[in-house]
Amino acid sequence: MLVQLRTFTYLDVLQPQLTGFFQTVASGFQPLSGQCSLLVEVAPGISINALTDVALKRAKVYPGMQIVERAYGLLELHSYDQGDVRAAGEAILEKLEMKESDRIAPQIVSREIIRGIDGHQAMIVNRMRHGQLLLEGESLYVLETQPAGYAALAANEAEKAANINLLEVITFGAFGRLYLGGSEEEINEAAAAAERALGAVQGRKGGK
Repeated sequence: MLVQLRTFTYLDVLQPQLTGFFQTVASGFQPLSGQCSLLVEVAPGISINALTDVALKRAKVYPGMQIVERAYGLLELHSYDQGDVRAAGEAILEKLEMKESDRIAPQIVSREIIRGIDGHQAMIVNRMRHGQLLLEGESLYVLETQPAGYAALAANEAEKAANINLLEVITFGAFGRLYLGGSEEEINEAAAAAERALGAVQGRKGGK
């Protein structure tokens, strides 16, 4: 079976809000703040099962999310030991007979900042989010990425850079999405950090 490596990214130190978000949505072993994490996204989705198997047999890591869709599969692994997380990543690459550079480089599909959010729009956003609350008058940052898994990298780096509220992160499917709320100045800083992190990831262009 021909497997496409879509996302392959390490999060060196999981930030508190992203950790809490994962704890809200993850069905596996939930991560803790400060741990190292690895996100792997492949196509077709069913192939993620074999990759989870080799990773867990190689290193002492814990699976937080394993999402298997027909088109795409996503795996999140974590541990306090960065060496174990990287060993798990190497096991996955060996199984695929690939290098890290064989991943798809992230593309920013769309991005926008809405300033001075209306209370009614804040209400709509709050009904769909799994993280913090968006308050009336704050700024809202929405980022859409492809492949989807890189939304987690953008979220983690944004949280490192600024005092923002993490509202929602979608890390699987055709596109990834990140929603952040906060003051205009902090959102500007967070957006710059998120986009800078995505731009630094090396890999193949598009899905080719």
